[in-house]
Amino acid sequence: MKSVMVRSLEQSERQWATDLIRNSWGSANIVTRGRVIETTKLPGFVAVNNDRPVGLLTYAIAGGECEIITMNSLQEGTGVGTEMISAMKSRAKKEGCKRLWLITTNDNMGALRFYQKRGFRLVNLYKNSMDEARRIKPEIPLFGFNGIPVRDEIELEMMFNDELEFEMLL
Repeated sequence: MKSVMVRSLEQSERQWATDLIRNSWGSANIVTRGRVIETTKLPGFVAVNNDRPVGLLTYAIAGGECEIITMNSLQEGTGVGTEMISAMKSRAKKEGCKRLWLITTNDNMGALRFYQKRGFRLVNLYKNSMDEARRIKPEIPLFGFNGIPVRDEIELEMMFNDELEFEMLL
């Protein structure tokens, strides 16, 4: 595969990004920790291969922290996600963030594996939080990947001090 280039999401790509998020997440709004997040208003990164978008990451920065809201790779296992995480880490550091974090659900074993291999740590389990999320966004399915009941949210983080320690171990 030709090298993937990651760049900021452009205004002209907003409709593509919205459609991708709707198709992947059930709507353009994400519900996490009881909050509704309108992804159409978020900054993001697009991974491009051969002039074709192959990945999207959206994020929010507040209070010295950067939260990854959504991440989609259209070519899993090819480095697209890794390149988007790298771009996100650079942006977060440039913005002065000390923490990069995200929420995923208990059924998303692929995401848990992916993020931990890139230095993120499991920091919180929000038991039965998906019940509240479904009250806000009823289209959230009861069962997710591999038929696993979607019940809990799991928070992962990377503190940039930890990342330096992690990289020294490699």
